Amino acid sequence: MASRLFNKIVLGLALGALVAPISPALAQRAPQKEAPKPIKIDPIQHAQGMTYAVDPDISHDPDNVLLLDLSNGGRVAIRLMPEWAPRHVERIKTLTKEGFYNGVIFHRVIEGFMAQTGDPTGTGQGGSKLSDLNAEFNDIPHLRGTVSMARTDEPNSANSQFFIVFYPRFALDHKYTNFGRVIAGMDVVDSIVRGEPPKNPTKIVQASLASENKAPPPPPAPAAPAAFTADMLSNSKSN
Repeated sequence: MASRLFNKIVLGLALGALVAPISPALAQRAPQKEAPKPIKIDPIQHAQGMTYAVDPDISHDPDNVLLLDLSNGGRVAIRLMPEWAPRHVERIKTLTKEGFYNGVIFHRVIEGFMAQTGDPTGTGQGGSKLSDLNAEFNDIPHLRGTVSMARTDEPNSANSQFFIVFYPRFALDHKYTNFGRVIAGMDVVDSIVRGEPPKNPTKIVQASLASENKAPPPPPAPAAPAAFTADMLSNSKSN
């Protein structure tokens, strides 16, 4: 009996020795799913030690005040906060100095939510020629007047588009990079034409930094009244 058991054990070990080398080869030939690549996101900047309040005085640190002169005739002043999102603030300032935002429309304006701009194509699909930015999510809440960076579903895809929040939207916190807040002209923001896109969109006529001391552009000239001629009066179909 012991001899039979011994023979079975020896036979099993011999078969195992034959089978063992085959398994790795089969595993290598088997199709394998590519492991998902992790998305690189900088750690959220927590508000401990960060400044929640913004300075409303445009004359203070004017190089970090963005001025938007809109086609509705008003001027919006935005306090940029490098402390919250240094790379995003630098991007906005770089594009502003290049004149990138001049003539760009607010292409997506949702009542009770926000007004979005920064796309030179006016479609929501465009951006600048600069590379996309890594997210700089922080603890600063999205309040009325918050200015935050637009992006795609990819967290590190912000480029040139940004939006201004009409009412508090805390669901956006930690998901979009909050980099500034309106400090003057929120009534001008409120009057931006709604639509996705609007039929007659509000436009950024001029974007500048307060440190550049650029005057608001002159308002557009009113349309000239239609001129009536004798022929027009003669051919009138009125009674």
